Amino acid sequence: MVTHFKKIAAELSITEKQVNATVNLLDEGATVPFISRYRKELTGSLDEVEVAAIRDRTQQLRDLDKRREAILKSLTDMGKLTPELEAKINEAETMVLLEDIYLPYRPKRKTRATTAREKGLQPLADVIMEQGRFDVDAEAEKYIDTEKGVKDLTEALGGARDIIAETISENADVRTKMRELFIEKGTFQSKVADGKEEEGIKYKDYFDWTEPVKSAPSHRILAMRRGEKEEILWLDIKPAEDEAIALLDGTFIKGNNAASDQVRLAIADGYKRLLKPSMETEVRLFTKKKADEEAIRVFAENARQLLLGAPLGQKRVMAVDPGFRTGCKVVCLDEQGKLLENATIYPHTGAGNVKEAEKTVKHLTEKFNIQAIAIGNGTAGRETEVFIRNLNLPGVTVVMVNESGASIYSASDVAREEFPDKDVTVRGAVSIGRRLMDPLAELVKIDPKSIGVGQYQHDVDQNKLQTSLDDTVISCVNAVGVELNTASKQILAYISGLGPQLAQNIVEYRDQNGAFKRRDQLKKVARLGDKAYEQAAGFLRIRDAENPLDTSAVHPERYTLVEQMAKDLNCSVKELMTSDKLRKSIPLQKYVSETVGLPTLNDIIAELAKPGRDPREQFETFSFTEGVNAIGDLKVGMKLPGIVTNITNFGAFVDIGVHQDGLVHLSQITNRFIKDPNEVLKVAQKVEVTVTEVDVNRKRISLSMKENEKQAPAKKHTDRNVANRQSKPQPETDIAIKLAALKNKFK
Repeated sequence: MVTHFKKIAAELSITEKQVNATVNLLDEGATVPFISRYRKELTGSLDEVEVAAIRDRTQQLRDLDKRREAILKSLTDMGKLTPELEAKINEAETMVLLEDIYLPYRPKRKTRATTAREKGLQPLADVIMEQGRFDVDAEAEKYIDTEKGVKDLTEALGGARDIIAETISENADVRTKMRELFIEKGTFQSKVADGKEEEGIKYKDYFDWTEPVKSAPSHRILAMRRGEKEEILWLDIKPAEDEAIALLDGTFIKGNNAASDQVRLAIADGYKRLLKPSMETEVRLFTKKKADEEAIRVFAENARQLLLGAPLGQKRVMAVDPGFRTGCKVVCLDEQGKLLENATIYPHTGAGNVKEAEKTVKHLTEKFNIQAIAIGNGTAGRETEVFIRNLNLPGVTVVMVNESGASIYSASDVAREEFPDKDVTVRGAVSIGRRLMDPLAELVKIDPKSIGVGQYQHDVDQNKLQTSLDDTVISCVNAVGVELNTASKQILAYISGLGPQLAQNIVEYRDQNGAFKRRDQLKKVARLGDKAYEQAAGFLRIRDAENPLDTSAVHPERYTLVEQMAKDLNCSVKELMTSDKLRKSIPLQKYVSETVGLPTLNDIIAELAKPGRDPREQFETFSFTEGVNAIGDLKVGMKLPGIVTNITNFGAFVDIGVHQDGLVHLSQITNRFIKDPNEVLKVAQKVEVTVTEVDVNRKRISLSMKENEKQAPAKKHTDRNVANRQSKPQPETDIAIKLAALKNKFK
């Protein structure tokens, strides 16, 4: 393990002490958010990305060690472990190299080579491989034995070549070089399958496509693989054949004689029959893994940005799930998101119905003192928005809300449990309203794969995707913090140290005993022990608590320290939290100890200044251009406001209010060169775009932001976050870039 600490420290450019402390905390059950927030002195102030990287790399190396032990045991049991072989195995630093070393000894199904060995042809293969000058035919005749199945010279030499071919294909050094050659010089080639042109029109770009393996981006690899899976495309990996054969000849050909000729024949056969197919399979797996990692990174980053979208806050909200013929479902929610009343209106099915709908909306707005109206952006969304805005309701904010996943929620067990006597349309409307009030609290109830961001999420490794998304949701929930007395069990489950069962127990305790008045009441919750309390307490807030520190992110383990600060200043903790002058007069150095350093003390002072502050952006109103409701309304050159709904490596998708997102290609985002749209944009950001192309038949809209760059707030927003890095959570963009850099170090 010490060796692992040294390796990880070098890869991440940190100290062994930091790695050691972090791994020990993780092994003790501490979570990533808790370690990065409350154990800065032990870890040297490592952030969440670095702690997660240590966790993941440690697990990789432990898995490698486990496999190494299994291989050594297997070789020992077979009696084939030599000191030289053991040394090679112990020195192997990757799983691929470890498996290459083990390959010649791995128990395998019967092959042409094993059959030849059973016939006693191994010695003949060995002497041919030496490539000395001797009569090959005469030597081979010695091995003709009809009882063993070697009937003639041809069978003897053929069997020897089979052994040589397999030996060459299983050589660890050769496989490493060949793998590098296939990746560096190989090409993807995709072609449309016969008769699939019309059926596979969405794959038209790949009907006759060639691209180097090493530079093919994630989204194109996944697109080609999906096309192949759907039997629309033929996908192949073409290596550099001449260089591959030259590599093998240069490695194994030692002379120019009859024996060398036999080795050449074995090389050609072994490459075509064994090595090439094996390498193609490995490159497919390798490129798929790389594509998955990149797609998962992009998807997780989009999910992070969506989850951390600006909340409207505790307002009385009317939510509308739009529809034409079936009507619009209307719900009214109180400040905590509780359903007060629901109705159905038909503003799009005739004049009489329009008047009745107007009457209903106005009545409900007055009855419940509605402050904002959330309208889903699906079918009839823009038309419903126009209807609502034309009512000119005084003091009411009208907002279009991305309803992706609302239907998933409405049919879920969670929704049925919350609203057992309501149909799916009412539940969906409630979800739309609540996600306006607090996107994070509502979206955690939905499978992240269904919230409308990312691409190819169903094509990537689902276990790795789920792990990444779980990390993302946990990070977001704990960065914002949760109000203990109003939080759902779904969001509580993501709090550090809890999980679904303890979250359920907290809600049940709250229902039976009333609101929590103090954090330490959590210890009375069934099965919530000291360890879970330690991990969770700092991320749970209690509004109007008996102890003012319970409203903040100050951990209970530091309450005594804060109380001592107040005592030394001859004031109360509450006065310390409300007086900037008092806080500035605290001599922090005085309170430094073996367990508490300046990083933690600075965090405490920041929390005392703004207890329980929400790190998310302030909510800003937004509206689409009137009269532009469908793709047919678009004209090239139009300048329109929009909202970023999804970010990929090749650009960003923007909702401009026509039920079909447009694409701002990477090259059209800004006048300067950028490698990643995240450098400039984030999900849910408001932008202005220009329509550059409209393809109604294929439902494709091309947009540009170049002409609108001066008006786009994106760059200022990013710079502002960077400037405020010390007082706010690290910007999402920085996190994504840093995570990608750390992962690259593991390759």
